[in-house]
Order: sequence, then structure tokens, then C-alpha cells
Amino acid sequence: MNDTDKQDFSRLTVSSPDFSGGSLPREFTCDGANRLPRLEWSAPPSGTRELAIEMIDPDAPRRPFTHWLAYGIPPSVSNLATLPDGVPEGVNDFGRGGYGGPCPPRGPAHHYHFVVLALDTQLGLASGATRSDLESRISGHVIGKGELVATYQRA
Repeated sequence: MNDTDKQDFSRLTVSSPDFSGGSLPREFTCDGANRLPRLEWSAPPSGTRELAIEMIDPDAPRRPFTHWLAYGIPPSVSNLATLPDGVPEGVNDFGRGGYGGPCPPRGPAHHYHFVVLALDTQLGLASGATRSDLESRISGHVIGKGELVATYQRA
């Protein structure tokens, strides 16, 4: 994601019918059902060949902490309740594939960034890639980006 700070790209609007920013409901965390919230985003720019999504906690002691990676998402997809068949997911920092909901230590609220990236290439990454793998492949290929930030604090 660092190279997106250095280049021009289209802004995508990212939202969720499950929360409107602010606090992430408990059902999407380790304290609840640990399920992925639904995400929606605006149309990616022309030339988009693939979408990728990262969910990251920059407030974690091991910064940034990766909670979820998905890539190889067709550009025609504009929302997720579940991943389309065949869409690969990466390994999160819990050490497993798929979504790992917020599970911060007690203390101040952590921020969770759901980042949707429009890419001008097809990555060809298989399931199980790390965030480092993904970011090295997307470098120089991000043509659109949007993000939705939520917080979660354990009582």
C-alpha cells in the first residue's frame, strides 16, 4: 500500500450496510461470531483488471496487523457478503487464511482499515499469500483506492 501514497489514483467510496464507520459491531469480532462484515464500493476506474482488499489494524503492538487479505476479485464485483467462488484469500497475522476479526487487548480502541484497491493488472496470486507478497505484487499497479475505517474496543 505504500506506493499508493506516491502516485495519483482514483478514489473509491467504501461503505458497509453492517456499520457506518465508528464502532464495529461485536458480531464481526473475536468476541462475537467473528464474521466478515458486508462491504460495498463505488465503480473502479476504467482499466481495472482486478480488485484486492486488505483489512489492517495499525494500532496493534505488531504494526500493522493484517486481519484479512482477498485478491483476484473481478472488477465487476462491487460488494461482498461472501467472496465469489475461486477468489483467493491470503494468510492473516493470526497465521491462518481468511478473515480474522478484531481481537485487540483491553485498553484504547483500535482502528480497522478496510482498504479496497483497484489494480491495472491481474496478480495471479494463489491462496495463502502474505501481505508482503501482495504488496510487492501491487506496487506500481494501484489505479484506485478507497477505505472504510471502524474502531473496536474490548470492555
